[in-house]
Amino acid sequence: MPSILRYFLAALLAVLPGFAAHAQSYPSKPVRFIIPFPPGGPTDIMGRMAAETLSKALGAQYVADNRGGAGGNIGTDLCAKSAPDGYTICMLTIAQSISPSIYKKLPFDPLKDFAPVTLMAVLPSMLTIHPSLPVRNVKELIALARSKPGQLSYSSTGNGTSPHMLMEMFKWMTDTNMVHVPYKGQAPSLIDQIAGQVQLAFNTAIGVMPHVKAGKLRPLAISTKERFPAMPELPTVAESGVKGFDGASWQGVVMPAGVPRDIVMKTNEVLAKSLKTPEARERLLGLGALPSGNSPDEFAAFIKAESEKWAKVAKAAHIQLD
Repeated sequence: MPSILRYFLAALLAVLPGFAAHAQSYPSKPVRFIIPFPPGGPTDIMGRMAAETLSKALGAQYVADNRGGAGGNIGTDLCAKSAPDGYTICMLTIAQSISPSIYKKLPFDPLKDFAPVTLMAVLPSMLTIHPSLPVRNVKELIALARSKPGQLSYSSTGNGTSPHMLMEMFKWMTDTNMVHVPYKGQAPSLIDQIAGQVQLAFNTAIGVMPHVKAGKLRPLAISTKERFPAMPELPTVAESGVKGFDGASWQGVVMPAGVPRDIVMKTNEVLAKSLKTPEARERLLGLGALPSGNSPDEFAAFIKAESEKWAKVAKAAHIQLD
C-alpha cells in the first residue's frame, strides 16, 4: 500500500474507533466506487484514497472502478443512473460543473442527479510563462497581451478542461485576446510550453512545480483566492490586480440522488473527519491539494456556485462542444 494511504488510514482510525461497530447495518456488501477518469491522475489518486478509507472504517470493500471517457462524463452518467441504495458512490470533479455549459446534450444534471457527500480537496493551478517572455508579473503580462492582441498563445489540457476555462476567465476579466492551443493532457501541454511553442498556461500547481523549480517555466500567480502553502511567496491572480479571480480544479464524492440521508451522512462523517487529521492534511498538501471535508449541504452549494461561475465564462468565451 502506498505510504500516503497508510498515513491517511492510520489518521482516520485514530479518530473513528467506533465506526466498525456500525458495519452490520451499512454497508453489508461491497460498494462500487466509480472513478470517471483513467488510473494515475488526481481523480484516481483521490478516489482510491477515499475508497480505502471507507473500506477500513466501515468494514466492507469499496471497489475502485475506473470508467474514463468524455472528460469524465461517461463514468459520471453511469453513477447518476445507478440504484440509489448506497452501493454506488463516485468522484465528481470540476469537469462536471463545466460540462452543462459547454455540451449541447448532457445525459445528467450535476445539480439534480446526485446526493453530494463531501468536497475532498481543491487543487490550485499556477499561471506560468516561458522564461523568454519579457514579463515578471501579472500586470506586465496583461499589458503585453493588450499591446499584442492575438499574438500570445496559451496551452491547455483540452477544450473545456479547467486550464482552458481558467485562461478564458482570465482573458474575459482582463479584456485580453490570446490564442488557445488545446492538447490531449497536461504532459504534452507542458512539453510545448517548456519548448516555447506556447507562451503561457494554467496547470495544476503540483504538476508544474518541478519545472518551475528547475527554471524551465516562470511562475506569475496562483489561481485560488488564497495563496498556495507550498509556495507562499507567490501572489494570487486576484492580488495581482485581477480582482475577484478565483478558480481551481477540485475533487469531491457523491452518490446517486435519492440515497437515504443517513447513508450519506455516515459516509460524510468518515471522509470529512479523516480529511481534517494533521497527517492527512500534510500528505494531501504534498500532492498539491488543499484538503476540505465539508458537509453535504455545503458541498451542494459549492457545486451550484461552480456551475454558475463556469456558465458565465463559457457564455463570455462562446465555448460550445458537441
